[in-house]
Amino acid sequence: MVAIRSSNSNSLSVSTTPILTNLQHNCATPLPLLRHVADSIADDMRAGMAVDGGSSLKMILTYVDSLPTGQEKGLFYALDIGGTNCRVLRVKLDGKDIDIKKISREIPAELKTGTSKELFGFIASGLWELVNWEFEKFGIQKDRKREIGFTFSFPVEQTSISKGTLIEWTKEFNISDTIGEDVVACLVEAMKELELDMFSVTALVNDNVGTLAGVRYKDGDVKVVVILGTGTNACYIERTKAIPKLNSQDHVTKDTIINTEWGSFSEGLPLTEFDLGTDLGKQAFEKMVSGKYLGVIVSRILLEMAESENLLGEHYTPSVLSTRELNEMQQDDSDDLEIVGSISNKTFEVETTLNMRKTVVKVIDTIVRRGARLAGAGIVGILEKMEQDSEGLIYGKRSVVAIDGSLYEQYPQYKLYLNEQSRSYLVQRNLNMWF
Repeated sequence: MVAIRSSNSNSLSVSTTPILTNLQHNCATPLPLLRHVADSIADDMRAGMAVDGGSSLKMILTYVDSLPTGQEKGLFYALDIGGTNCRVLRVKLDGKDIDIKKISREIPAELKTGTSKELFGFIASGLWELVNWEFEKFGIQKDRKREIGFTFSFPVEQTSISKGTLIEWTKEFNISDTIGEDVVACLVEAMKELELDMFSVTALVNDNVGTLAGVRYKDGDVKVVVILGTGTNACYIERTKAIPKLNSQDHVTKDTIINTEWGSFSEGLPLTEFDLGTDLGKQAFEKMVSGKYLGVIVSRILLEMAESENLLGEHYTPSVLSTRELNEMQQDDSDDLEIVGSISNKTFEVETTLNMRKTVVKVIDTIVRRGARLAGAGIVGILEKMEQDSEGLIYGKRSVVAIDGSLYEQYPQYKLYLNEQSRSYLVQRNLNMWF
C-alpha cells in the first residue's frame, strides 16, 4: 500500500515570477476543460471505430474475445516488451492461486535505435534463461514444447490473434526496418537463430490487453485497463455491435477488447511552449501524462527560468530531471526542502536558496497535476463512451478500472490528483466505478 500525503506545494509561500504565473495559468485544468477533453476522447473513439484511420485514436481490434474467469489451471509462458524493460514470465495457475517466475532485463538504449534483428535477438535471448532455470529447478527437459504469448507495447495492426504488423514505434524507439513487418514473425525468426524452437507463439497482445486478462483472473468486473508508466495506453471491453468497422462475419461474440492507443490524442489539450519543444506533433497526450516526459517538461521550464529570471544563479549546468527525481522532490516535507536542494545541486550543479527550492516544487506540482488530471479525463471519456454506446455493459453495475504502471504505482501525488479528479466527475455522472 502506498501512503499518499497531502501535497505541501499549494501552501508553499514563494515569490511568483512571470514564467511561473503564466505556466500555472496555461496548465490549469478546470472542470469545463476536463469535460471537453473527456467528450473529445469519446468522440475520437467513435470516429476511430467507424473506419480505420478515422481519428487520432487508432481503436485497434485485438481479436481477444474471451477473458479469464478465475478458474483456469495450467502452466503458461509470456514474453513482454515495454518501453524500458523486457520480461519473460512463467505463470502457474491453480484456480485463484497464481505462482509467477519473472526474469526482467532493461533494454539497452542502443537497441532502441538499432536493427530489428538486434532488438528481437535480445528479446528472445531471455527465454534461454527461463529454459535453463526450469531444467535446474524442476528437471523439465529443455526441448519440451511450450506455447508462449507475446505482449508487445507498441501499435500494431492485428489481422489475427497471433499476427500483427507494426504501425509505428513510440517511447523513443526508432527502428525503421521493423515498421510494416509482422512482429511475431520477427520474434519467431530470432528464436530460430537462437535454437529456441521449443517455443511457439500462440497469441500477440498489447501490454494493456495483457494486463486486462491478468486482472480479470482476480476480478471479473474489470472493464477498463489504463497503463501509466514510461508511456500510456488504455483498452476496454466493447460491444461488437457498437463497432461499425467490424465485419459481422469476423465476430460472433457479444464483446471484444479494443486497444485505443490513446497516446496520440491531441484535441483541446492545454499546451504550452515547453510541451511544443518535445516534438508534440506525435503522441501529444502521452507526452503530457506519462512518466517518460514529465521530467523533460519540468526541466525545460526550469532552464528557461534560469535563463530569463536567474532562477538557478549565474552558473548552472543544463540537464534533465527524471520523473523519479520529481517524485522525490515533490514528497520532500522538510522545512528547508533538503531533498529538493540536494537533487538540484546534483542535476544542475548549483546551490539553491529556500525560495528557489519552493519555486522548483511549484513547477513540478503544476506539471504533475496537469498530467494526472488529463489522464483522469481520458478515463472518464472511455467510461462515458461505454455507458452511451454499449447497452448494459457498465450502467448500474459494479465496474472496475484497473490502472497499472510505474508512474501511477510509485508517484503518490500523481495518483492522488488522478483519483480525486476522476472520482468527483464520476459521482456527478452517477457512474459507479472502482479504481
